[in-house]
Amino acid sequence: MVMTTQNQTRVAVLLGSLRAESLNRRIAEHLRDNAPDGIVLDVVEGLDAVPFYNEEIDGDDAPASAVALREAVAAADRVLAVTPEYNGTMPAVLNNAIDWLSRPYGQGAIVGKPFAAVGATPTPYGGKWAHEHARHSARIAGAVVPEHIVADVPAMEGDVLADDALVRRLLDAVQELVAHDPADAAA
Repeated sequence: MVMTTQNQTRVAVLLGSLRAESLNRRIAEHLRDNAPDGIVLDVVEGLDAVPFYNEEIDGDDAPASAVALREAVAAADRVLAVTPEYNGTMPAVLNNAIDWLSRPYGQGAIVGKPFAAVGATPTPYGGKWAHEHARHSARIAGAVVPEHIVADVPAMEGDVLADDALVRRLLDAVQELVAHDPADAAA
């Protein structure tokens, strides 16, 4: 397992929702604030400022927001997308972040990083398709995607974060992501 200084594993969290009070932001912040010992979750801010990927603006003069995104993910040991589902797929902001992280081809900040997607959405499927699409896109971008990590949270009455079993599922997904050894996938 890749560990950063002081025996901490750093997880960059990419939010698929831009709303300040979104359920998925609340989930990400709850996971950050209640992360198990040795795990630090960093919510990557500013995805709304990253322009749509365009090779013509990439390179040495890439936008500062895209550079900041790349640096945040490069500094992490793992990447976790916390996202709702929009129209049966991942939100454009998350797809765009993965596009920027995949470049330069074969050397992007996401290459070789274990990646998982979790979150909640007000449908009976809990964001299943968005999470599948995010994992697929991240894999194509070069991330290592353990397929067994699933924490789709379906629509429910009340506050998702008040449900101890659902919160445990989300925290377990973080622990599984951190425990995943990318070398196992290559073997």
